[in-house]
Parts: sequence; C-alpha cells; structure tokens
Amino acid sequence: MRSVPVVSRPFDLDRLTVVRKALEQQKLETDFEIVSEDLEGRYRLIVGESPKMQLAVAMATKAAPSNATVLLLGESGTGKELFARFIHNHSERAHLPFIAINSVGLSKELLESDLFGHEQGAFTGAHKLKKGKIELSNGGTIFFDEIGDISREMQAKLLRFLQEREFERVGGTTPISIDVRVIAATNRDLGAAVKSGAFRDDLYHRLNVVAITPPPLRERKEDIPILADFFLRKFSRAAGRSVTTISDEAQASMMAYDWPGNVRELANAIERAVVLGTEAKIEAKELPSGLAEETLLPVTESFSYRDGVNAARKELVVKALRKTNGNRAAAARMLGLETKYFLRLMKSLQIE
Repeated sequence: MRSVPVVSRPFDLDRLTVVRKALEQQKLETDFEIVSEDLEGRYRLIVGESPKMQLAVAMATKAAPSNATVLLLGESGTGKELFARFIHNHSERAHLPFIAINSVGLSKELLESDLFGHEQGAFTGAHKLKKGKIELSNGGTIFFDEIGDISREMQAKLLRFLQEREFERVGGTTPISIDVRVIAATNRDLGAAVKSGAFRDDLYHRLNVVAITPPPLRERKEDIPILADFFLRKFSRAAGRSVTTISDEAQASMMAYDWPGNVRELANAIERAVVLGTEAKIEAKELPSGLAEETLLPVTESFSYRDGVNAARKELVVKALRKTNGNRAAAARMLGLETKYFLRLMKSLQIE
C-alpha cells in the first residue's frame, strides 16, 4: 500500500492538498483493482472445459469484431447477458455504451418510452424531453433481454428500427438515425413462437443472424468444480470469511444435481453455504435441501473432484446412448462432440 504523508500541526494547506490527492489516488487504484478483478471473474464464468461451452465461446469470439446481430438462446441462468457483454467488450465498440433492456413486466407504453424516449408533452406527465435507451446506446451495443416477451405491436416497431436503424420518439415526427450493435436474448423457443403466430417471422430472421446457445449446467457438469471454486472465493471474500474448501460429500451432491436454475442457481447455493456455514469447509448440510439430498457416488476417503467429474461424464454419455438407441455417432452429435473423441471418452470411462 502506498504511504500517505503525515500531517503535523499547525496545518499546512499545501501539505493537506498532497494528502488529499494521495488518498484519492490510493482509492482510485483500489477501485480499479476491484473492478478489474470483478470483470476478470465475471468473464471467467463463460469459459470451461466442456466442448459445448467452448464452442459457444468460440462463436462469440468470432462474432465479436463484426457488427452482426447476435441472438442468444437458452435457459435462464446460463449467462446470456455475460455473453452479450463479452461480445461487446471484445468489439471495436468496447469503449462505447453497453445498454441492456429487459421488457418483462413493462406495459407497452412504458416499454415504448423506455426504448425510444419521448418528446415534451407527448403524454400526461411528459414534462420534458427524454432520450430512450436506444438513442443513449448510439455508437455502442444495445442488448434486448427476453426479446420473446414483447408484444406484436412492439415487435413491429422494433423491426422497423432494425431495418432502418432509425426511430421516432413517442410524440415526435422527426426520424432519428443511430449506429448501434444489436444483441438479443430469450429463453423461449422462438421457432415455435413464430409457428404459433406469437412472434413475427420477419423479426425472427432479422435477429437470428448469429445464434449462440450457452449450454445449461447439466450439460457441462465437468465445469461445476471450477465454477464452485470461483464462487466460493468470491462470496467468502464478500462475507469476510475464510471458507476455503468444499467437502467431498457436498461435491458429490453438486455433481449429481441437474441444476434447473443453471449457473445462477449454483452461485446462490454457494453463497448460501458460505453465509450459513460456521467452518472453513462447506458441508453438504449447508447446501439447499433439495440439492443436499442428491447423491452421485458413495463418498469415501479417496473421493475427489476427478471422481465426481468422471461420474458426471459417464452419466451424460450413458443418457445420450440410451436416447439414440446405442448409436454412438448420433450420441456424439447430441453432446456436441466429435465421434472420435466420443469413442475415446467411452473407452476411458469404461463404457461398453
């Protein structure tokens, strides 16, 4: 830590100024370290050892330098917003705004004003001009989260914006043109929504330029130990505790569980255990009740991370083979693996 000049009496204003600047600089450096660590940690969440996750990250990395519209698909809690931020931060727009919009729970009127802004006097309560989030994102990236939940009327207005890259504020008549990168995300099956008429076909094709699907946690169980360790250190530090390890029994429970809430649920489980625990090690009893009841392998003194990871891999391979009636090539495709790698994996896991 940088030393701070000592102040003696009587006070010297010049010396006080030096002290103040030194303290401000020290705070700036500390804040930068925290922000850097947070960003580094957050983006570690979207990498892993699983082939499906590596494929998703590779696609995001390739798409980032372009201006192509990206559609992030998949279940809640898989890190779609993290992918969006990753793409933005690896693009030429990284130094410009990243603005996220979530349409869930907003009325059509509120959403339209939130997106496009409004002119003074456009409606009761519009006492002054307000720029919308689309306008504020000019030059940068706008992220439409839960895009599958917007109304048909708003879909039409959004389509026009995507086609023309211009819009009008609510109550306005002058088109406003902007340059912005668009990323959208949804946990809905947009293909099915198009077929049912709930989502516009033309908007779907406008959004579906580069589609990326971050895999659910149950399909990347080999990443659980890495993620659990990250969350353990993060929440232990935040809570001012020295929780350093996870017991073998707790590890087994985490590897057995299907994680319907995905990475978000894993983070919550680890945070809960850190807050409620009293020792330096997380025990299975400190995990949420439904999770703690799961078991994958009988826990012995020799049980390890590797045991849990291999058991999870074996479970996934066996399930894939069952679903494909033993067709190894089809099972490999289902898991996003090369057939040769899949056959080697079967051999290493002693699966006949």
